Amino acid sequence: MTNFNPAFPNIRLRRTRMNEWSRKLLAENHLRASDLILPIFIQEGTNIKTPIESLPDVYRVTLDILVEQVKEARDFGIRAVSLFPYIEPSLKSPYGDEGLFNENLVCRAIAAIKENVPDIGVIADIALDPYTTHGQDGIIENGKIDNDLTIKQLCKQALVMAQAGCDIVAPSDMMDGRVGAIRKNLERHSFADTIILSYSAKYSSSMYAPFRDAVGSKAQLGKADKSSYQMDCANSIEAMREIELDIAEGADIVMVKPAISYLDIISKASSNFTVPIFAYQVSGEYSMIKAAHERGFIDGDAVMLEQLLAIKRAGARAIFTYAALEVAKKII
Repeated sequence: MTNFNPAFPNIRLRRTRMNEWSRKLLAENHLRASDLILPIFIQEGTNIKTPIESLPDVYRVTLDILVEQVKEARDFGIRAVSLFPYIEPSLKSPYGDEGLFNENLVCRAIAAIKENVPDIGVIADIALDPYTTHGQDGIIENGKIDNDLTIKQLCKQALVMAQAGCDIVAPSDMMDGRVGAIRKNLERHSFADTIILSYSAKYSSSMYAPFRDAVGSKAQLGKADKSSYQMDCANSIEAMREIELDIAEGADIVMVKPAISYLDIISKASSNFTVPIFAYQVSGEYSMIKAAHERGFIDGDAVMLEQLLAIKRAGARAIFTYAALEVAKKII
């Protein structure tokens, strides 16, 4: 028997990388349009697209344009969209009550999508920050975020969104115990089939600034931050605890946010838990690629695809990205 030496030159790993066909054939991970979720910013009015300066190629759109955009996303293989509202300052309040009304902007947007594009999933963000005069995700009492009072509002908001017809409610607030409370309230009102996508490992990141521009909460938040409830970027074990608790409370899917800066968290979560792990390529991550491309420093299209594939490789089942539609058009 010939002795085989498992080293060069018997082993040449470049053999399978020499041609495009073999690279494609042996690729371990793939990016598909159905892996992508398109976040959409919505506003009041008719036939209006408002550019967002800090989010290149992203707009706030009115509901008539929203429907056409969702149709296009569906036609290019995207299976779900997520809605984020821009609320006029006059409608904001310390308790975020506009988010609880069954005729608010998001509820009407959900109804419009379900009437015109019923075969696409609709995700409703559950958080108070677009609706509060202070820009926080929770209610402020005695100078601090009141966790339990906020949960009561979130339960009402989630129910209103479910009643409007959304498929997934996505609490992004990072209050303790809100998943269990929302699940219990949905069950009580016969919405047992509504999916809960919990933002379980949402870090207190500087990468959210363009998003806050888009929903109009940046001015209200001012110099305040959200570090008393969003996670410390130094911690990873804590993220596993957060995810474990949310799963125990009834989360069907969990989110890691941001994505690129937290690939290790995505990887650990996908290795430790059997529920689907989603990830959010957040506004700052998206905008950095766009800005560098505009300056001619990088090939933005190539970098976008590379980063999204890296998020998939880390273990994310699906990815929220503002580039979802432009990427879907390239890879369909």
